[in-house]
Amino acid sequence: MSTTYTLDTSTSRANPTPKPMKRLTAPAIQRRKKDGATEKPIVMLTAYTARMAQILDPHCDMLLVGDSLGQVIYGLPSTVPVTLEMMCAHGAAVVRGSYHSVVVIDMPFGSYEASPQQAFESASHILKETGAAAVKLEGGEAMAETVAFLTARGIPVVGHVGLTPQAVNALGGYAARGRSDAEAEKIVGDAKALDQAGVFAIVIEGVVEPIAIAATKAVGAPTIGIGASAQCDGQVLVTEDMLGLFERTPRFVKTYGTMAETIDETVKQYAAEVSDRSFPTEAQTYQPKS
Repeated sequence: MSTTYTLDTSTSRANPTPKPMKRLTAPAIQRRKKDGATEKPIVMLTAYTARMAQILDPHCDMLLVGDSLGQVIYGLPSTVPVTLEMMCAHGAAVVRGSYHSVVVIDMPFGSYEASPQQAFESASHILKETGAAAVKLEGGEAMAETVAFLTARGIPVVGHVGLTPQAVNALGGYAARGRSDAEAEKIVGDAKALDQAGVFAIVIEGVVEPIAIAATKAVGAPTIGIGASAQCDGQVLVTEDMLGLFERTPRFVKTYGTMAETIDETVKQYAAEVSDRSFPTEAQTYQPKS
């Protein structure tokens, strides 16, 4: 039986409550794409905490514990400094907070590139520490051997092509990829190589739309777009971007909420009530028993 975590109103801490629901699996996600088409697109969002996982889980097929947590949670300039320990800590929290979605955890920069053996050690450590279902790694044809090595040893893998944030120093920034014929051909070739190596899904990030469509049509695995195309087999966004928690977001983000404004107004009210001593009231304090 799967487990989700509900908020205990007496302690404000997460406590486990059994749920009679089977968690989705990597093969179930892969089977969404039949004969080159996905009738029901895959819904994916990032999650870094148990509470956010609780809220997102009923609406998502996949939750990605992205190394974007380096920027979103820790205020780092890029994903490059993120460590395996960070990913494991947040990954375990997201698994504890969900019961339905496939939880996928990014392998951080430097934890898998050296060799397939290094990748297996890192991936197996992640899955053991977190209870997640799969890992994600960046890179195309160059990582195909590693993907095949992992999948042959029972580790489900999500690939990632196009704009690969861990390679930001080599790419020279976060500009869209695939504008030249050579780069477009490489992106499609990378997707094919990962597909043949055994990934069960491929994230296509920050590429011009015709290339995202071509890559989606070229592979058997479902593609998940971010800054790509609605014709991908699914979509993913950084949740905090979608909720409007940052002043600046990438152009491919649709802001579905204004959470930063809500938080600002809420805290402003709290600060005012603390300042004029109208909070706490008798309702929020403990009185002597009569």
